Amino acid sequence: MKIAVLDDYQDAAARYADWDSLPRAETTIYRDHIADPCALAARLHPFDVVCLMRERTRLDAALLAKLPNLKLIVTTAMRNAALDIADAQRRGIVVCGTGAPQNGTPELVWLHILTLARNAERERAGLREGRWQVSVGQDLQGATLGLVGLGRIGQQVARVAIAFGMDVLAWSPNLTQARADACGARLAGKEDLFSRSDFVVIAMQLRESTRGLVGHAELDHMKSTAFLINTSRAALVDEDALIRVLRDARIAGAGLDVFETEPLPPDHPVLNLPNVLITPHLGYVTHRAYRQFYQETVEDIQAWLQGRPIRQLDLAYQSQ
Repeated sequence: MKIAVLDDYQDAAARYADWDSLPRAETTIYRDHIADPCALAARLHPFDVVCLMRERTRLDAALLAKLPNLKLIVTTAMRNAALDIADAQRRGIVVCGTGAPQNGTPELVWLHILTLARNAERERAGLREGRWQVSVGQDLQGATLGLVGLGRIGQQVARVAIAFGMDVLAWSPNLTQARADACGARLAGKEDLFSRSDFVVIAMQLRESTRGLVGHAELDHMKSTAFLINTSRAALVDEDALIRVLRDARIAGAGLDVFETEPLPPDHPVLNLPNVLITPHLGYVTHRAYRQFYQETVEDIQAWLQGRPIRQLDLAYQSQ
């Protein structure tokens, strides 16, 4: 049996799980990323099992059609928008997932907020240039945080905001007053949230109904002193519209952990914007998450080999 582990950028898979526990298995771990579908198909053609790290590699119907030996796909976490689960199931390919800690992304949100509020990157650059104190930071206490989405991630962000003494607004298409109240947030209209918030945090699931949820209209409503934070999915925000308002300094800045194309191309325009804090999709990249991801990936393969697959992905769950 041949197993491929994809996109192991940090050479972490072997450290966090015992791949040798898989009987009669030949495991190949790839640290690089292949975006070209033809090259990817050629690489994956011999493999019986493919292990995905979140949504780094797209396995769509066209690619799956070129992988006749594929019998099992294991993706980390229980959702994967880059995987055509329905087509895999039609082809008789078993698709399993893993659990995922919920703390990593909310913690990263606060890294972005605090770094932007206190101009930490400018101050660090100033120190390296021999300068001492080059800016004045923004207070969080008394500021307004706007949450676009109040699910598991949004709720964790809200709790920290309240501890900082921030006023928390929340909006999503289906958010109720009762749910907002239970989380210590105030239910707001979409336009109201964008116009009143000092920090807007995107905390939504990506699905067809939420694609492009934040566009020109929403960004134009933001204060010139406000920041946008997106650690969810890039396609929730109109990238061209966001780049426009950042270039024109229509808003104070943005903290971005997710991008339409990943890894981020070296000529991407956000790399040259001084008012953008960029991290390379680190929301889930923590010791706890990687340990659970890789250990449960091995468990999934073991269970499948025994004829009792576990944590199979539910197609209906993907669109919830």
